[in-house]
Amino acid sequence: MAYNPTDHFIIRGGWYQLPFMFAMENPQDGEGLNLTNSRDFQDAEGIRKLNIGFSHRSSRRYKGSRKEYLSGDFSDLGVGSSSTGSQDSLACSGYGRLILIATIITSLVFLRIIRKKRMDIKLTEKFFKQNGGLLLQQMLNSYDGSVIDRFKLFSSKELDKATNHFNANRILGQGGQGTVYKGMLEDGRIIAVKKSKLTVDDEELLKLEEFINEIVILSQINHRNVVKLLGCCLETEVPLLVYEFIPNGTLYQHLHDRHQNEEFPLTWEMRLRIATEVAGALAYLHSATSSPIYHRDIKSTNILLDQRYRAKVADFGTSKFIAMDQTHVTTKIQGTFGYLDPEYHQSSQLTDKSDVYSFGVVLVELLTGKKPIFWAGNTSQENVSLAAYFVHSMRKNRLHDILDDQLMKLGVKNQIMTFANLAKRCLDLNGKKRPTMEEVSMELNGIRGSSKKKRAMFSKIIKRLSLK
Repeated sequence: MAYNPTDHFIIRGGWYQLPFMFAMENPQDGEGLNLTNSRDFQDAEGIRKLNIGFSHRSSRRYKGSRKEYLSGDFSDLGVGSSSTGSQDSLACSGYGRLILIATIITSLVFLRIIRKKRMDIKLTEKFFKQNGGLLLQQMLNSYDGSVIDRFKLFSSKELDKATNHFNANRILGQGGQGTVYKGMLEDGRIIAVKKSKLTVDDEELLKLEEFINEIVILSQINHRNVVKLLGCCLETEVPLLVYEFIPNGTLYQHLHDRHQNEEFPLTWEMRLRIATEVAGALAYLHSATSSPIYHRDIKSTNILLDQRYRAKVADFGTSKFIAMDQTHVTTKIQGTFGYLDPEYHQSSQLTDKSDVYSFGVVLVELLTGKKPIFWAGNTSQENVSLAAYFVHSMRKNRLHDILDDQLMKLGVKNQIMTFANLAKRCLDLNGKKRPTMEEVSMELNGIRGSSKKKRAMFSKIIKRLSLK
């Protein structure tokens, strides 16, 4: 009999199921026989017609042994050709492999990220403990709430984000002790982050309690002419210190940068005020705090100017806290060439008079506008010490040869001479003969006071003349 495969073929993923229905002799309740057989014809190329049959033997319900054949045209079903089912199967197989590979790669990357995060957490915890973070937390908690409010323990992630990963474009200044970066916190505050270049070795390592105590004391300094320490980060190999940001650069830039000097020259009144403010800040550090603080690196680059050009003493990277019963501390030489106390250089003994000498050099910078080491064209030496050259000029009564040209034009000769004599005393080679910072501060306030009186008198004269 003929068989129409398009009516009865069932196609499932390249396999062709062929159902046959045969009547039985003496059927019971209309019972018939359903036979289904499956064969894979995907690899049978060129087949267009196919005879399909079956054979059976007699039994109680089947009479005789016979063979039945079916024939039909299978070309429309795609047997023997590249069937759609075959293509779909291959495509699915390819997509499956890609998905598997992508899943494996994603899993490996994810595991790597998790592992790195865990390692970073362990490393930050290690540095935090190593740098005394736990001790600092305990000490801060023992103080009143005002100290905790002023001082913060920053995370390394927070400062990394604030400085744009310590981008070179954010550098405010660089020195022997480290690099200072400008940053912005999430609350919009502008900060200065000091990243030290130095690692602490066994010889330099102070007792952990002493180091933490120094940070706590610095955080409590609340003087209008001292840059505020806002906090620190102990989650890095070398602790990061976070200070308030001071916008108008350093005194060094305003004195020695020609472009800066021409754009905004410092008047005598401004120079006198800056000197008075710095002296007051150092006097406060030497005597007004619970533990005397010796800065050890006073110089014009460590004196910042705020938006109103008020002086702010900065960079306590080499500062030293002295016990109340000590008069000096022995340490390796630190500071900056041109500002170093000659006594300190010879004996390695640090006293409060070492800061006085360095401040004396700053006073001479304000008077002359010259750098601490400068080229003197009329001498046999190309580079000379400003301090030595100034003292020599004072002894020869030739101060006018070294004074800043801008000051020569002003009618403040008496004030300038008093100022110069004070600077000379600060630069005495014998530290015991130098004044204390408190005495220096008082004298500068006296000079400034006389300047204010003269200005007031001059204003009155001008006013009277205008009324006439």
